[in-house]
Amino acid sequence: MSVETKKMGNSITAAGDFGDRLKAWPERIKSFYNDVRTEMRKVTAPSWKEVQATTTVVVITVFIFGLYFFIIDNVIQRAVTFLYSYFGHH
Repeated sequence: MSVETKKMGNSITAAGDFGDRLKAWPERIKSFYNDVRTEMRKVTAPSWKEVQATTTVVVITVFIFGLYFFIIDNVIQRAVTFLYSYFGHH
């Protein structure tokens, strides 16, 4: 079987698959919608206490990372300034 024949056979099969997929589209949409509804019934909103605890963790973490990057930035800045001054005068 030649390559052209295989390609033509595959395109005919793909066209048939596309038609089948197109016909099944409404049923697939309905199934997806039902799955979403089922999963959304399982979702619960966090309590006010959980929101406060999570927010506190986020604020503290952001502060710690900010402090860390401030220190690292200053160390690198001083090192680069020292290198420029050291090699600039020699």
